[in-house]
Amino acid sequence: MVEITRALPGDAGEILTLQRAAYVTEAQLYGDPFLAPLVESLDQVRTVIETGIVLKAEDGGRIVGAARGRLSGSTCLVGRLVVAPDRQGRGVGSALLAAMHEAVPEATAFDLFTGHLSEGNLRLYRRLGYRETRRERVQDHLTLIHLRRTAEASTP
Repeated sequence: MVEITRALPGDAGEILTLQRAAYVTEAQLYGDPFLAPLVESLDQVRTVIETGIVLKAEDGGRIVGAARGRLSGSTCLVGRLVVAPDRQGRGVGSALLAAMHEAVPEATAFDLFTGHLSEGNLRLYRRLGYRETRRERVQDHLTLIHLRRTAEASTP
């Protein structure tokens, strides 16, 4: 049974390890070992936990997923949704996003982005009511797809 709660500064190391494990496949997919989540420091993760909204999914004392949110005006910017490789495809990501939607009730919209080759991520986000708003080519090998979900969107 997965329990979702706010992350604490002491969780930073485990979340960083999980983040790196989760992003290895993305790095391979895009041929880029220097994706921001892979080079982020422990202090940076701790600071985000202390200053933002970071949710963790735990199962039996193990952190199996995490997600970040930051309110910008009335929009919650969602980032670093990560799930342990051995737990992907089992609803952890969906549960984290649903919990993020509840954790920021003042948000009228939720924005996030993923790479154009990340089909699993795109399927998840679309299933949860996110719709593409724009594409941003950031490197020859990477186009970011930006998506938005309004607070009124119902989750199927």
